[in-house]
Amino acid sequence: MRKVAVVLGSLLLASGAVAQNSTALPAGTAVKVKLETTLATFMNKNGDPFSGRVTEPVVVDGKTLIPIGATVSGRVTKVNEPRRITGKPTIGLSPDTVVLPNGERLALSATVVDTSLRNGTDVNEEGQFKGAGHDRGDLMEVGAGTAGGMVIGGLAGGGKGVLVGGIVGATATVAHWFSKHRSATLPAGTELVMELNRPMTLSSASSGE
Repeated sequence: MRKVAVVLGSLLLASGAVAQNSTALPAGTAVKVKLETTLATFMNKNGDPFSGRVTEPVVVDGKTLIPIGATVSGRVTKVNEPRRITGKPTIGLSPDTVVLPNGERLALSATVVDTSLRNGTDVNEEGQFKGAGHDRGDLMEVGAGTAGGMVIGGLAGGGKGVLVGGIVGATATVAHWFSKHRSATLPAGTELVMELNRPMTLSSASSGE
């Protein structure tokens, strides 16, 4: 019995030492990553991999738990390009692994909440990146194309020509709009901000401290 008690005591001491050397990152902790993979709705599909490098250390109580240079990887979960002039092209990302400089791989549950891109792009609550889609200039271009077609059609064929000309003008303008490839694109070098979905426990030894 005494021997068993000694063993149990040693295990408790060991577990206590591990607990003292580990720190939990709370849910909501931000991890900033620079994308190393170019992603775009016109060339990627669901399941494609992506990776990036941590650009700012994640520090808790003076301990660096995720250092600069750690690798974050994951998969594309959604690719969508709208078939109509309305709607925005979308890329969904799911980060799932962080690799520390010592080679240790850790499961990562995080959501992309922001990017360094602007000009009408955004990230929704599901972590999906939304491209710029159409803008006011595009709508004005469609309107101008329709009006121009009506003028030409009216000169050529009267009232009926106005209708036909408008349809032809709008069709040509929308085709031109789509030819601009209004795709959602995340170029390599784009900065992503991710937030942990649940607490993540790391040890100072794992991060090299």
